[in-house]
Amino acid sequence: MKITETQLKGCFILEPTVYEDERGIFFESYHKTNLEKALGETINFVQDNISVSKKRVLRGLHFQAGKHAQAKLVQVVQGEVLDVVVDLRRQSNTYGQHFKLKLSSKNRKSLFIPKGMAHGFLALTPEVIFSYKCDSHYQKESERGIRYNDPELDIDWELKGMHVILSPKDLQLPLWQDLQL
Repeated sequence: MKITETQLKGCFILEPTVYEDERGIFFESYHKTNLEKALGETINFVQDNISVSKKRVLRGLHFQAGKHAQAKLVQVVQGEVLDVVVDLRRQSNTYGQHFKLKLSSKNRKSLFIPKGMAHGFLALTPEVIFSYKCDSHYQKESERGIRYNDPELDIDWELKGMHVILSPKDLQLPLWQDLQL
C-alpha cells in the first residue's frame, strides 16, 4: 500500500496494491500498522458508517468539535465522489485551506482525515456507497459544519451547472466567517 501525505499535514491518501486474476480482485483497504507508521501515532477506530447517496447529493462540510472530534478513514465502495477536506486547525500552516480528490470504487483510494478538519463529498455517479471509519463515536451535541459554497473557502466542486441535492441541515450551515470552533 502506498501512503502519501497531502498538502494538509496529517491528511493522507492511501492507494492499495490490487491483485487481479480471472476470479476478480483482492486488495487490502486498511492496515493498522502501516497507517500508524505513516501517521506517527496510534489510531483506534471505534465506529464504521456507511452512507448511500444518489448522483448530485452533496454531504458536508461536516465535523465534530471539541473532545468528540473525529479522525476518519473514508473510501468509496461503489461509485465515485469528489471528496473535500478543509483544515480547521488554527495552529496549522494550512488553516482555512482545502484539499480535494476523486475517490471511487475504480481507483480504490482511501483518505485519512485527521481530527480538526471538516469533510464533505459530492456524489458523481447514480449511486454511491461511502464508508467511514471513525476514531470517536458520533455525538450530536458536537456536530458542526460549514456551508459547502462558502465564498471565502472558494472550493471548486466542479459542478459545471449541476444542481446539487442538499439536506435541510446542510442548507443552514454557517459560513466560514461565522464558524464557532
